Amino acid sequence: MTDIVVVESPAKAKTIEKYLGGDYRVLASFGHVRDLPAKDGSVRPDEDFAMDWEADERGQKQVKAITQALRGAKRLYLATDPDREGEAISWHVQDMLEKSGALKGVQVQRITFNEITKRAVQYAIAHPRQLDMPLIEAYLARRALDYLVGFTLSPVLWRKLPGSKSAGRVQSVALRLICEREAEIEIFIAREYWTVAGKFTTPAGAPFTARLTHHQGKKLDQFDLPDEALAMAAKAAVEAATFSVGSVEKKRAKRNPPAPFQTSTLQQEASRKLGFGAQATMRTAQGLYEGVAISGETVGLITYMRTDGVQMAREAIADLRSHIKTEFGEEYLPGAPREYSSRAKNAQEAHEAIRPTDVSRTPESVARYLSDQQRKLYELIWKRAVASQMQSAELDQTTVELVEPSGKTRLRATGSVIAFDGFLKLYREDQDDAPDDADEDSRILPPMREQDPLKRQGVEAAQHFTQPPPRYSEASLVKKMEELGIGRPSTYASVLQVLQDREYVKLDKRRFTPEDRGRLVSAFLVAYFERYVDTGFTAGLEEQLDDISGGRAEWREVMHAFWRDFRTAVDATKDLKISDVIDRLDSELGAHFFPKPADGGDPRACPACSTGRIGLRLGRTGAFIGCSNYPECRYTRPLAAPVAAGEGGGQLADGVRVLGPDPATGFEVSLRRGPYGIYAQLGEGGTDAKGKAIKPKRASLSRGMDPDTMTLDSALALLSMPRIVGLHPESGEEISSNLGRFGPYLKMGALSKSLDRDDDPLTVGLNRAVALMADAKPRGITVGEHPTGGPVEVRRGRFGPYLLHGTRVANLPRGTEMEAVTLDEAVALLAEKGKELPPQKGRGGKKAPAKKAAPKKVAAVAAEAKPSALVKKAAAVKKTAPAKKKPITKKPAAKKAAG
Repeated sequence: MTDIVVVESPAKAKTIEKYLGGDYRVLASFGHVRDLPAKDGSVRPDEDFAMDWEADERGQKQVKAITQALRGAKRLYLATDPDREGEAISWHVQDMLEKSGALKGVQVQRITFNEITKRAVQYAIAHPRQLDMPLIEAYLARRALDYLVGFTLSPVLWRKLPGSKSAGRVQSVALRLICEREAEIEIFIAREYWTVAGKFTTPAGAPFTARLTHHQGKKLDQFDLPDEALAMAAKAAVEAATFSVGSVEKKRAKRNPPAPFQTSTLQQEASRKLGFGAQATMRTAQGLYEGVAISGETVGLITYMRTDGVQMAREAIADLRSHIKTEFGEEYLPGAPREYSSRAKNAQEAHEAIRPTDVSRTPESVARYLSDQQRKLYELIWKRAVASQMQSAELDQTTVELVEPSGKTRLRATGSVIAFDGFLKLYREDQDDAPDDADEDSRILPPMREQDPLKRQGVEAAQHFTQPPPRYSEASLVKKMEELGIGRPSTYASVLQVLQDREYVKLDKRRFTPEDRGRLVSAFLVAYFERYVDTGFTAGLEEQLDDISGGRAEWREVMHAFWRDFRTAVDATKDLKISDVIDRLDSELGAHFFPKPADGGDPRACPACSTGRIGLRLGRTGAFIGCSNYPECRYTRPLAAPVAAGEGGGQLADGVRVLGPDPATGFEVSLRRGPYGIYAQLGEGGTDAKGKAIKPKRASLSRGMDPDTMTLDSALALLSMPRIVGLHPESGEEISSNLGRFGPYLKMGALSKSLDRDDDPLTVGLNRAVALMADAKPRGITVGEHPTGGPVEVRRGRFGPYLLHGTRVANLPRGTEMEAVTLDEAVALLAEKGKELPPQKGRGGKKAPAKKAAPKKVAAVAAEAKPSALVKKAAAVKKTAPAKKKPITKKPAAKKAAG
């Protein structure tokens, strides 16, 4: 009798099945098997937060496979990931199996393991537990919160700020942080200041540099030398004096190693050291956790990578200390093991830190089994974990005071030298946005003694300007969110990705800049829902969710308290006029959209009519800049601040940048700014022999392409899309890359697959393309040839699978799998339930002629076909479904042009 084990990933399933042997069968759930349907009413506050769950096609298929495997089984082990999401997936699987009656006579147990090793998996099997209901209730509360905020706040955005996209609970707060930082930068006024430094030599002739700290008997602050005149006077005072060593102060300082990685610190350091985005870091770490093939065996190289814990198992610490003693020597091993505790504001789950599963698998020994990204990330994790148990580094810090006889002018030299490198022998932690003088203390000073006479070699006065606060990088934003207690480390990567996908922010030179759409949305939310995008409120909500997971709070009580106030805030916007919203946003964001010109003119003067004032206006597709004299003056421009260099501004200021002639045609290739972004264009178009307009060939620049640095070759490659990547090594089919409405993608026959954010359609290689196409799914399946001619297909649609024959479609009954449909059933269902697709508009707005069918022959086929099981099922579904009220539709009144 075989026991069943359910994990999340098929890669893990294969590895764990090898560890457990023939008495166990391991199946994958492929992540979540069901979710809240993306429609109103999935969470019902009036019914004590009742929730509807719906399984997609994949979820139904996986649960069906688990159901079949359970026949005759005695035990079911739920072995999904050891965090809140993993606990929720196990709960969903168990609930679906219970409702289907598949668990009769089956003992259900929950097991978790922090690493995928034989020892850890066998230990988990021997120590099962029950599902952690407080953790599941915290998941339910979080899911309900995110759903209610999204489905309640997003419609308000769509109605009051047309053109906006949805608003998420945590994403909105992260967007506010990015927008507020940008506003700080815009209003920042640089302040001038000067410093004076002298170059000296010791009696032995060793050179060093000292900075002026006292002038005319007064200690200098940062802005005490605000201009060149005062700086030159201070410089002259140094040049006129003779200096000697007034004092030498030495002290030894210890620098302790950083804690081993948790999710957030791994994302930060991978961004700083390796240039990895948060998504790429987590995707690579997932592969290292699930295992790689080493000498014919799949081995998990690191522990679970979604954690906010920094502690390590006793056995792991002992192994690390043994390795340090053997490889580095006794002096690099501290007397006692180092213990770490999390400093995160809302540290939650008691998982281990991210560490290697076996310290003896050094980065060098496994490098040949890993991809380049995996090798770099594993080395980072391995070194950080080993360094965390090494001896502290010791530094001798020296401060030398330089004085002259009057004592009115003083200089100071500082430096340090590593007396014992300790953990620095293996690992150094990087920093975000280090100050300009960060390396001053790391200089090594030559030996000096008090009263040593010094020779002056030169004096320099340097001009400086204060710098605005830096834009957030992925690393610094993750760090800020963690400090504030916003969201969870496991969600940071997806939060940052969603903001980019919605085009609220862009990542330019590894720094976040808010798009104008993002600034509008953030300003709207701050203006009308300030509490719900407040960092303190959001962090407080996270603490309440932690109380639920710890069994200290009841989740429905937390939800009722939140919903009562939130519903009131939403209701308060019902009578809000769109014109009032636009006026308020115009006032809030005026300095951004209409900065003062260098000549001191009026930034809002209309460049077309001169008498009108430009400001925010609203159309059906969103906001734009327009003139107050509309309709007499029809000046408009897209919603965008004046463009800066590096964003297509320097060379695209006038809307066009010419790259050169196409060698094949001689036509001019240019980059142009359009209402929807920047695009490449070949030629200028014209007319054919019949006088019909010929449009020039165009291709939009995808995210990440810099218009200021794009070359003629790159633009021609873009215009020549689709690009042939190569032939699939197994099927021999051609794989091509192209740009579509939703971004770059790969195509092979009937299969297509979107490219990841890090992939470039112009350069993606065959190996990467083959790996991506392995997960591609066909849009449809051909069932067979229809009796009247033409293929019958089953396709995936937005609302479920459907049948297609020519221009005739029919939805499949709910719960029917695409693969299970036969040709006879499809023909009968198309005849009974099918509808003709509306004619598509052709070029020039004219309706394309519909293909003529053979009605007599179709009718004959339909008459001969008996009602299939699918038709009966569809009829039964329709009969039992509640009747829908016919919506009352009103003919929209003609909108007055915004002006």
